[in-house]
Amino acid sequence: KHQIGENLKLLRKSANLTQQQVADALGISRSAYAYYEIGGSEPSLSVLWELAQYFQVSADSLLDTSIK
Repeated sequence: KHQIGENLKLLRKSANLTQQQVADALGISRSAYAYYEIGGSEPSLSVLWELAQYFQVSADSLLDTSIK
């Protein structure tokens, strides 16, 4: 299961953000971000770190399988 993507989607939706808004904040394309959410690809460590900072969570929590 692609836990990172599920966690990113939950965080994004709870912040009422679009995929485009998150992608713009990270300086990546919307399609690249969308792939992270659907599990088509995994973010590099540097992007994972940026995502954690953006959502104000730990990088560990993005990888955590227990987040609901």
